[in-house]
Amino acid sequence: MKKIVLSTDNKNKLREIREILEDLDIEIFGKSDIEGLDFEVVEDGDTLYDNALKKADAMAKRVDLAVLADDTGLFVNALKGEPGVHSARYASEHDDKKNREKLLNNLKDKEDRSAYFKTQIILIDSEKNIIPIEGVCKGRISKVERGDNGFGYDSIFIPDGFDKTFAEMSHEEKNQISHRARALKNLREKLENL
Repeated sequence: MKKIVLSTDNKNKLREIREILEDLDIEIFGKSDIEGLDFEVVEDGDTLYDNALKKADAMAKRVDLAVLADDTGLFVNALKGEPGVHSARYASEHDDKKNREKLLNNLKDKEDRSAYFKTQIILIDSEKNIIPIEGVCKGRISKVERGDNGFGYDSIFIPDGFDKTFAEMSHEEKNQISHRARALKNLREKLENL
């Protein structure tokens, strides 16, 4: 079985990636699954690519396995792309509830609620080749939070073609259409050929 290390401590992200790739013959580890990988990466890049590459590179320097890292942003058209690359820290340091509240407040007088999620994945294979992949999911921001599943902005994002938020969907349903799922589907062939 092939092994890959995901450069994150985010248990929700790790679960989601494992679920989406569960049919592949790949064992996916998180940072906390491997002893001695207690390090932080400052996500201060100007783009999702910059942040994903920083995380992947930091992990690749510490392990002799393939490495996967991602960065995701929510881009709201009426807010000129905010929160974008700063999505995780939009209102304060990694506080999902405050981030959602700030976004809904900033949109309260806006008619255009169109938005998209973008996930940038960086795979660094065992030969240290850098493989960038991305996935996008277009949709709109709801006026109120809805649903109990998911994390981040899931309770206020309604993907195109649906009337419910990501947080109102089952994990299986979200994992068919999300930005991360689309990026990972684009990455599958590369993972199969590791």
